[in-house]
Amino acid sequence: MDDLVDAWRAELPAVAGPELELGKRAARLAALLGEATNAQLTRFGLTRAEYEVLAVLRAAGEPYRLRPTDLASRLLLSSGGTSNLLRRLTGAGLVAREADARDARSSWVRLTTSGVHIAEASVRAASSAQAALLHSVPEDTARAAIDALREVLVALGDEPRVSMR
Repeated sequence: MDDLVDAWRAELPAVAGPELELGKRAARLAALLGEATNAQLTRFGLTRAEYEVLAVLRAAGEPYRLRPTDLASRLLLSSGGTSNLLRRLTGAGLVAREADARDARSSWVRLTTSGVHIAEASVRAASSAQAALLHSVPEDTARAAIDALREVLVALGDEPRVSMR
């Protein structure tokens, strides 16, 4: 990354500001973490998108269900993309679609028992792979990067977490 930034500084200094460095470094980190995660997902026969659906449903807590629109919103997916993923996951027996007993226009997506097991195992495997990748990063450095990225994202429009104190 340093060589790339230096090359742009030499060739076109006007584009070699913090926006270039932040974007390139964030993309590189995302790629490294993504590679570590994807290597584990192949063991479970999951695509990255399928994994994300299972992980979001598992993180929702019991009964591990969300409305399809909430799922799409959390994953930044279109309704069509979400439908395709849910169709595949339903076919694999990892999620089930249920009508909402209180609102006939709405439905729920929930993890099946098998889906809970696969979600937990795949999240643990991905987390272990990411931890192994980052093992040489000092904890205070990781925490500083996390805090700095949170500040950048909030400045760009993400909602800050409201303290419950």
